[in-house]
Amino acid sequence: MALSVWSRRLPSLLQRVTPVVTTINTTTTSGSNQQSSVPSTSPQEKYKPYSPFQETSSRAEWAVARLDDLLNWGRKGSLWPLTFGLACCAVEMMQCAAARYDIDRLGIVFRASPRQADVLIVAGTLTNKMAPALRKVYDQVSASRWVISMGSCANGGGYYHYSYSVVRGCDRIVPVDLYVPGCPPTAEALLYALLQLQRKVKNMKKIQMWYRK
Repeated sequence: MALSVWSRRLPSLLQRVTPVVTTINTTTTSGSNQQSSVPSTSPQEKYKPYSPFQETSSRAEWAVARLDDLLNWGRKGSLWPLTFGLACCAVEMMQCAAARYDIDRLGIVFRASPRQADVLIVAGTLTNKMAPALRKVYDQVSASRWVISMGSCANGGGYYHYSYSVVRGCDRIVPVDLYVPGCPPTAEALLYALLQLQRKVKNMKKIQMWYRK
């Protein structure tokens, strides 16, 4: 019974489907005649080497440059910031580490111990009372280490620039590699700063500088 019903309805279904198929074909053929807005690129333009160190004068320099690439690749993919939140910027730092942005996929994992971290994010207002503790924690962070100043208060004092108890920039206490502006900066801004730090780590020449000495 069911087969007989389907055999009766099949021709009508095919008649309904075929106009749709023809219209799709006509639109695709007409669209193929139009010029594409995407510029054509040659295979040489598509290839971009991973290593930033391409100009080497000898085989020894080439080998040292590849060692730098390997070392920088490992460091770039394993940046471990220290949980050092001082004020409201720390909330944005926590949001950057949460599930929405998920910086763990970039190899960036927050650590609670300075001896296991290599990035120090100064997130918030640095007071004169807290400055010795910041310097002590910075000295305990393992080398190579980098510092990110997050927010206007850490950059230059912010709203409390003229306060008697606030340090006018954490770069007076520790050397800073990246500054993140904003009050407070968004989680996207901190994520962009971490990506810029990865780019900086990728271009480090530690072994090459040792070889040239």
